[in-house]
Amino acid sequence: MLALTENAATAIRTMVETSDLPDGGLRIATRRGDNGSQALEVVVTSAPEPSDQVVEEEDARVFLEEPVAAVLEDKVLDARLEDTGVRFYVLSEHPS
Repeated sequence: MLALTENAATAIRTMVETSDLPDGGLRIATRRGDNGSQALEVVVTSAPEPSDQVVEEEDARVFLEEPVAAVLEDKVLDARLEDTGVRFYVLSEHPS
């Protein structure tokens, strides 16, 4: 199952708490890019879709679309605050 770093959990909690959906979570799903390629979409939403996998760590909730959950099953979600906002990163293992 996807794991969250402390930075990712903090970023997700902050994004959800400051949204219009304070009881929601962060949903990660696939979407088609402009050139037809697959991309990941990350949005704050009120609830998971029926087939989403729900990850809860440190009071942060992440809703993973089924195909995304399979790809991220053994990964770690990290986050960094950048000039343009929060940027999420997928790591292959937990940082030390």
